[in-house]
Amino acid sequence: MWWLGQERGRNFFFLLVLSLSFSIPAEAQNPELVEKGKYIFALSGGCGCHTAEKGPLNAGGRPTKTPFGTFYGTNITPDPTHGIGQWTDQEIVDSIRLGVRPNGERLSPVMPYPAFSGMADEDVEALVAYLRSLPPVAQENKPHEVKLPLSGTLMRIWRWLFFSPPRAPLQAPESGAERGKYIVEHVAHCGECHTPRTATGTLDRSLYLAGNAEGVDGEVVPNITPDKETGIGDWSERDIADLLRTGFKPNADNVQGLMALLIDGLPVGYKDMTREDARAVAAYLKSVPPIHHVVEKK
Repeated sequence: MWWLGQERGRNFFFLLVLSLSFSIPAEAQNPELVEKGKYIFALSGGCGCHTAEKGPLNAGGRPTKTPFGTFYGTNITPDPTHGIGQWTDQEIVDSIRLGVRPNGERLSPVMPYPAFSGMADEDVEALVAYLRSLPPVAQENKPHEVKLPLSGTLMRIWRWLFFSPPRAPLQAPESGAERGKYIVEHVAHCGECHTPRTATGTLDRSLYLAGNAEGVDGEVVPNITPDKETGIGDWSERDIADLLRTGFKPNADNVQGLMALLIDGLPVGYKDMTREDARAVAAYLKSVPPIHHVVEKK
């Protein structure tokens, strides 16, 4: 029966190799792609909504309070049961850029897919590789607490009326104000917080980046247009870039709340932005139309 022992040995070796091939995704074997994805993750503020305070990275559970209810970040670790471990690359991309889960469920725009929809192919591909490289965490998702049933038919109607994804570029702009615009609008998704929303939950483009008195978690989000009285018109490009990388304003005060979370990151955030990208963002912000808008809590 010696041959039976050999056969079992071969079977064990085959299963071991097979299990390793599933546990180490092809993307994670490309360190350059993973490292680039980590940087895109940093530019997005470390996807802080998906990590609860003192919780495992990307395992979900952080509450986000909005006028429409409280939403809990979902598990986006490679866990096969509660996370994205069994999703294909395209399914992950579709959830990021289109707000669609593999089961067809439409996500609330609290997940900023309207902004991410313009993320370049090369960047979203790298982001998927980075997400797959992280440790899986077997943590269940917490259901949202919303005032309206924001899924199913109602969400489909909202998307039909208000969501028209752009044609995403293959590559992102490399430098200058165009690079800054791309980061602000699509990766760092600054408008999602700094632009007030209409009654339908869409961004009020007439007040683009002009501040939001009813921001996430009830925060008052400042005007970051170049208006000299109510915005950042007196700030230099260096002032803006330094805030993104350090969290300190020109007056030496530091930012608080969600912006501080985005800068510090989990574990990477805006603080890890290259000086060139920070200056590109600053150049773009200085180029947008100034809007006189006093932002005060109602």
